[in-house]
Amino acid sequence: MIYTIRTTIGRENMVMNEIENQVRLRGFEIKALIHPEKLKGYVMVEGKESDIREVIHDMRHVKGVIGRPVEIDKIKQFLETKDKELEVHKGDLVEIIGGPFKRERGKVTRAGKGEVTVELLEAAVSIPVTVTTDSIRIVEKSEESEEEK
Repeated sequence: MIYTIRTTIGRENMVMNEIENQVRLRGFEIKALIHPEKLKGYVMVEGKESDIREVIHDMRHVKGVIGRPVEIDKIKQFLETKDKELEVHKGDLVEIIGGPFKRERGKVTRAGKGEVTVELLEAAVSIPVTVTTDSIRIVEKSEESEEEK
């Protein structure tokens, strides 16, 4: 069964490491741990409920087990691999779809692995903003990137 543990936000990996250490030392029946990046403050644990409750008892940064077991279908979205990384090139016109600059459009000035630097078009002053490729959508490819194909 898969149970959800509530933790202090930002301490999920620390909790997972401590659970892993306890499993090695004391042999609890825990099979898997996952901390979905999108779910801040939560760790999913697969194992025997009594062992999970015992291993987290008095553990720092743990606030408790949440209710009943979670169905695998409910967390499948966190377990599936991501699609191929978005190919972004210098000069592409993009729209930011997440974060504080959501719905802003800009031109890519630098494209790196997993992130891009964008100059916002609507800003009165040229503002370079670095965002992850997960939080942008390509509106229009530049001529340079079209020629590379």
